[in-house]
Amino acid sequence: MKVVAFAGFSGSGKTTLVERLLPVFRQQGLRVSVVKHAHHSFDIDHVGKDSYRHRVAGAFEVVVASSQRLALMREFEPSAPVSVHHLIARLDESVDWVFVEGFKDSELPKIEVWRTSSKQPARYPLDDFIVAIATDSPVQLPHPTQRPVLDLNDMAAVADWLMANQSRFDYRTEILV
Repeated sequence: MKVVAFAGFSGSGKTTLVERLLPVFRQQGLRVSVVKHAHHSFDIDHVGKDSYRHRVAGAFEVVVASSQRLALMREFEPSAPVSVHHLIARLDESVDWVFVEGFKDSELPKIEVWRTSSKQPARYPLDDFIVAIATDSPVQLPHPTQRPVLDLNDMAAVADWLMANQSRFDYRTEILV
């Protein structure tokens, strides 16, 4: 399994990049899973649904499954930080790639998504785990870099770069989990 994280400030385009990159990998016959970090309390349930009722009634975990999908909801009591490595360990082992969105402080190889218009600082000068920068304005990067600079609007080029460098994204679970 290969794992790459996409890091950047809110509004930089991480979700859009992952969303547009997924079909490119699928067209190559690759299976890709996504691990997404949410900063806020979020809900995939809706009031009135059985799973919501079970969770609100006090279930620690609720698994909803059909012949087409599975969802697991777990309540953290008390709130606890979530390790990206524990989440990756729960994924199907037959997946070819895992795209991690967020977890910007993780020790995973990352592509920083950076836009001039975000008016946010770049992370790459301070994060040794950033292996490339995806941007829509390479000439406006705030700091010189020897890292590859990828065109945020060219999914084929981003996918080609990932595939050409795939060995650096090998995930070793025996060390990290």
